[in-house]
Amino acid sequence: MRCPRTSRIAAIALLATVLLAAGCGTVVDRVKLQDTVQASLEDSIHEKIRKVECPSDQSVDPGATFTCDVTFSDGRREEAILKIRNEEADISMVDLKPKN
Repeated sequence: MRCPRTSRIAAIALLATVLLAAGCGTVVDRVKLQDTVQASLEDSIHEKIRKVECPSDQSVDPGATFTCDVTFSDGRREEAILKIRNEEADISMVDLKPKN
């Protein structure tokens, strides 16, 4: 049984510092972020996640939002919308919605 949408989002409290120094700037550590999003979703909504795919080379830009593709064990795909909270790359999940 799936949780109501508002309960799902309220239950997802993704707070992770995911920094990686790369070249001339600081970017989000893609692998660490994907692992964190997967673990957070599985704990929060009690569904098995097959994989999470986030963009590579996402600059740490406080206030910026970006999406990661989430594939559930049943094949369903959704988008996790994430927001970079500060220069330390603390990231919060803003929404989880069906992928068009």
